[in-house]
Amino acid sequence: MITLRSDEEIEIIRENGQVLGKTHAEVAKLLRPGITTKELDIVAQTFIKDNGGIPSFLGFNNGTATRFPGALCISVNEVVVHGFPTDYELKEGDIISVDCGVYRNGYHADSAYTYPVGDVALGTRKLLMRTKESLYVGAAKAIDGNRIGDIGYAIQSYTEHFGYTVVRELVGHGVGQSLHEEPQVPNYGKRGQGVKLKEGMVLAIEPMINFGKKSVVQERDGWTIRTSDRKPSAHFEHTVAVRKGKVEILTTFEYIEAVTAGTSMEIELSAAAAA
Repeated sequence: MITLRSDEEIEIIRENGQVLGKTHAEVAKLLRPGITTKELDIVAQTFIKDNGGIPSFLGFNNGTATRFPGALCISVNEVVVHGFPTDYELKEGDIISVDCGVYRNGYHADSAYTYPVGDVALGTRKLLMRTKESLYVGAAKAIDGNRIGDIGYAIQSYTEHFGYTVVRELVGHGVGQSLHEEPQVPNYGKRGQGVKLKEGMVLAIEPMINFGKKSVVQERDGWTIRTSDRKPSAHFEHTVAVRKGKVEILTTFEYIEAVTAGTSMEIELSAAAAA
């Protein structure tokens, strides 16, 4: 069942998106070679709880024997999504996808961002930039009267134009009182097909784009998904509300970009854009 949210409900999700954006910024401040992904998770957990929220992912059950052990899905290099926070120390040249959710006042907000760590290969920097761009290209189609396939088609056609591939096994989703709700939101599809979008739908749109082949494998932990060819993958996500005429983005990268402005991270991505 697809639930249409009231303006009041959407405003709660937007407020949670602000806390979530600030959580991402706290993590972004610490990204450097030598820090462990577990240290990043501790910072995120603390910040969310200090701001009256609950980490949406912590203890989440996906039907396996293991509940998710962190507030952050931390996915490094060839890991697409659902990586565990561990004692792994980030290295120069890594990329790290940070996916996080915040639950407050009865509703979830969900977003993800992929960061370069230090000097990252030009091709990988371009993958990050184009994946982020595809998020906004897809989100622009989340308007009343369009269909789910319009979102997926926009993301797929944009990223495949640059020679990248779209993960098929993992998709975006509705979000609200539950972290994962209907409808599913694939990052591929055909225009004019799928569920019709209506004002008040709240969706998590999250392109997962691979540098190499589109195929992925799941590790034995029952969670971690990586590319089959071990080439890099990027992941960006916003929670959005379907409106008439124009999408309403409820989560924010504003606080991330304030942290990275003028840093090597911004310079790296700017260089990719110019190349």
